[in-house]
Amino acid sequence: MVAPPFTELDAAAFLGALPDPLLHLGAGGEVTLNASAQERLGQLKAGQSWAGLFLPDAAATLEAAAARARAGETVRASVRVVDSVAPALVTLTPDGRGGALLHLRKARDPLEVALELLDGLNLGMTVQDAQARMLYANQSAQEILGLSLAQLTGRSAVDERWHTLHPDGQPFAPDAHPAARSLKDGQVHRDVPMGVFHPPSGEVRWLSVTSLPRRAPGTERPEQVTSVFQDVTDQRRMQAEVRRSEQRFRSLVEASAQIVWNAEPDGRFLPPQPAWEAFTGQGPAEYAGDGWLQAVHPEDRAQTLRDWQKAVTHNEPHLTEHRLRRSDGQYVPMQVRAVPVFGPDGELREWIGTYTDISAVREAEAHLRELNATLEQRVQQRTQELAQVTRFSTLLLMAAGEGIFGLDLQGRTTFANPAAARILGYSIERMIGVQQHPLIHHHHENGQVFPVQACPIHHTLQDGQTRRIEQDVFWHAQGHTVPVAYVVTPTLDDQGQPSGAVVMFQDVTERRRAQQELRDAILELERSNENLEQFAYVVSHDLQEPLRTLGSYTELLVRRHRGELGERGDQYLDFMQDAVTRMRSLIQDLLAFARVGHTERQGAPQAVSLEAVGQQAAANVEGTLQATGGQLELHLNHQVLGHPTLLTQLLTNLISNGLKFHRAGETPRVIVRSEQQGGIVQVSVQDNGIGIAPEHHERVFTIFQRLHGRGDFPGNGIGLAICRKIVEHHGGRLWLDSAPDQGSIFSFTLPAAAPLPT
Repeated sequence: MVAPPFTELDAAAFLGALPDPLLHLGAGGEVTLNASAQERLGQLKAGQSWAGLFLPDAAATLEAAAARARAGETVRASVRVVDSVAPALVTLTPDGRGGALLHLRKARDPLEVALELLDGLNLGMTVQDAQARMLYANQSAQEILGLSLAQLTGRSAVDERWHTLHPDGQPFAPDAHPAARSLKDGQVHRDVPMGVFHPPSGEVRWLSVTSLPRRAPGTERPEQVTSVFQDVTDQRRMQAEVRRSEQRFRSLVEASAQIVWNAEPDGRFLPPQPAWEAFTGQGPAEYAGDGWLQAVHPEDRAQTLRDWQKAVTHNEPHLTEHRLRRSDGQYVPMQVRAVPVFGPDGELREWIGTYTDISAVREAEAHLRELNATLEQRVQQRTQELAQVTRFSTLLLMAAGEGIFGLDLQGRTTFANPAAARILGYSIERMIGVQQHPLIHHHHENGQVFPVQACPIHHTLQDGQTRRIEQDVFWHAQGHTVPVAYVVTPTLDDQGQPSGAVVMFQDVTERRRAQQELRDAILELERSNENLEQFAYVVSHDLQEPLRTLGSYTELLVRRHRGELGERGDQYLDFMQDAVTRMRSLIQDLLAFARVGHTERQGAPQAVSLEAVGQQAAANVEGTLQATGGQLELHLNHQVLGHPTLLTQLLTNLISNGLKFHRAGETPRVIVRSEQQGGIVQVSVQDNGIGIAPEHHERVFTIFQRLHGRGDFPGNGIGLAICRKIVEHHGGRLWLDSAPDQGSIFSFTLPAAAPLPT
């Protein structure tokens, strides 16, 4: 009698091994926490209620739910726990003894939501350790920086190979990098503009970088820094275009002086001034002396006069702005420039000045202010979006996944993700900076010492080649092995030389168990097939003995008593002879079918010339060719790996079928071709026969299946079944393309062999 599942297991050990937190609330008030619950909620202190492990609002809900569970009801609730922003799902079930089991399952990790949000906003995010070395970079960061995660991992954020630039074109000093500043002063540094060389495009990309320090509990100095940045290259180009536009406006204004004037050394404005007269409409009598001030806006006259008198007094260039009345009465903003002109003797001879209409400049400035306001609004909007995700950035390191850790050239661990620490039983802090091989890879599974010189990971650090290992073991912190499959990928410097490696691994304990079960099933299937083949062979062989006896006596009856039993009696004897003949044919075909695949009888596969096999098959069907007047074409120019006898039988059966199932009144024709496709040779046997309907394409390969009566076409319906078995025994496949009255094409594949020696 088979015991029910799990009856032999220790329930306490089973519950303690669960990855989710579990509490057993006994009927007598005793409380037991499994390892995951202790890690998640903390140890239960003496005299403390189990509900005290949860937040106050959650505790009341859970106590009420526990009372219902003790009464025999299964209760589910959603509550918040201390170490998570997202709610957790709690299930309380009765234990059948007056107590209850409390199972805690965290809802979807907000870190995943934050990571999706960062990528959705096209915001790059990197995490650096205390030495500013890259530990993690999201997908957007890899795209913005133009480097893969493997290339970024372990690379210092202040590495000179980044070619970081200030907006003025000067390189960033290592201690001026925002990540380095945050690690040094523990402060957040926001929106730092930085130019970074982008390898795929070969150009400098401009970033706006915000660095966020992260301190370990109870410490002052940050242990990590998270950098969040966005690509502002397009915005910078837009700003440059605005500046160029402004410069064009200014150049246009400077090149379009509308008024050129001159004055005496003492500053008197004397006629003639044709440009002035044309613009302002004043006559010489009106602007002479200080009359020109009447064309200046009343609010600007006092300041204009003071500026002009100061320039004249000190013989220094004059520059001012005021509104000047045009001849139509409209005041126009103007820029006034004047310079003293000295003679060879150093004496001031006159003043030369210009009035320039700066209306376009004012419009350009207004346009620039509008563009700046739009840009500031966009930056503010981006900043607000960034603020929504930065509160999650320090938690991103907790994202679970496959185990991943990085190594430097000396084999020291430079980073490790939480999954790696969890699978191996170490804390991340314990792994970083420690030699990886002596820590987790020091022995083989059988306990034999594993020298570092033989380690595939060490080989990758030396030659820079990627390696995939399907079966190996790492050693857990508690001293037991962890079956793993891993890929070790090198990180390369700018010269293409190995600078370290990244190892991604999986715990394959379940996979190994499934593979062993599959191997056991295959062995059992092979034994079953062997028994079935042996059974078919023995049964077919043993059936021949009574059949021979029956055939012998039937022949005696025919020879001695034909004609004595009347017409009906002779017909019965014919029926008996025909039945014996068909039975003998069926048994022989069954024996042939059972023998296919017995490698010990056929020997090892060998290189076989398809041309020689085709010639032998042609000889086998020579009688049919002569009887039907059929035609056979052979185009076989390749060699395959197989058994000559079986391949000859295969081609003989297919050619014979093509000749046998021909249309009435039409000469049968069969064409056999071969074609090599890489390591496979495909052979096709095409006929012009009666064809086969699509719904019967698979049926014809089934043993003893016939589509036509014996009176129409002879045979037992086993030939094509033998053909398929021969092809599958050689590792190929056999299929049919045919339609009624369109002929048939039987195609099969065989492994190619090296050409035969000439």
